[in-house]
Amino acid sequence: MSERVKFLKTLRREVVPGRVPTFELEFYLTMEALGRVHPSHRRFGQWNQMSPRERNLHLQDQAEVLVAFARKYNHSAIHVNCNPGGPENLIRVLSHIREISGDSFALLVYCDPTFSMPSGENMTEFSLRMYEDGEALKNEAQLRVLFDINRMEQIAAVPNLCDGVVMCSDYCFNTNPFFNRDMYAEYIAPYLKQAVDACRDMGLATIKHTDGNINPIIDMLVESGADALHSIDPQGGVDLAQVSRDWGDKIAICGNVNCALLQTGSQEECEADIRRSLRDGMTRGAGYVFCTSNCAYTGLPLERYELMNQIWLNEGIYQ
Repeated sequence: MSERVKFLKTLRREVVPGRVPTFELEFYLTMEALGRVHPSHRRFGQWNQMSPRERNLHLQDQAEVLVAFARKYNHSAIHVNCNPGGPENLIRVLSHIREISGDSFALLVYCDPTFSMPSGENMTEFSLRMYEDGEALKNEAQLRVLFDINRMEQIAAVPNLCDGVVMCSDYCFNTNPFFNRDMYAEYIAPYLKQAVDACRDMGLATIKHTDGNINPIIDMLVESGADALHSIDPQGGVDLAQVSRDWGDKIAICGNVNCALLQTGSQEECEADIRRSLRDGMTRGAGYVFCTSNCAYTGLPLERYELMNQIWLNEGIYQ
């Protein structure tokens, strides 16, 4: 059974023997791990001056980087970004990955039309719009859904290319959601559900990501119908064991090694937390994808990620 098949079965909460699947929402440590610049860290100010051949070579190189780290760390799936973006370039990168790796990996792309919690710069403005101009905001939310569905239809139309989407709009602080339940029900839930349903109709799996304390709205996240929930953030007070007990029969779970401990914790703390995540996630025997509680972000010590990966290789095996 290929890693691609194992990953997709896991998202459907089917029992998959052997090692628990793993992937990362992003793996930005490619310079340290491979001596290669991550696609998101590249600049192409003269892209429009390049010949079609030169552009294609750049996209092929990005595909090679994505495959290289997935192979190095035995990932089951790749979240595929390209630079510059857009459906045409993304389809080319996905195609290059399939040419390089065949059906080895489940290939995921970004799709989340829903509003994220606003930044500090526009938080007041966004909050006022919810109270003073709610209908216009909902019209905007609907247009965002239609735009993303159109984009995904272009990608899904190419056979055997894309397997699923990751939906990365963040809704929560570490202390609580930015959107209370009423706000979430009005401005997020209907549009997330539309996007999930549309992706499912295209044959695509869906992984919903949001950091922070999702506890007050986790039932509403599950009701979206997404196949999996990422990242079960321990820094937001979200307990993987409890989420698995309460919701593991309805949604697959991706997470949740504590990134803060990987960054600044002791070796002993890191090892204990990695094993905790494996133990709590594997309890049901299905429906669990092992990964960090965010991503392998720039500045995370590579040796800590490799420690995590090695413990998973040795111990993340269903008996």
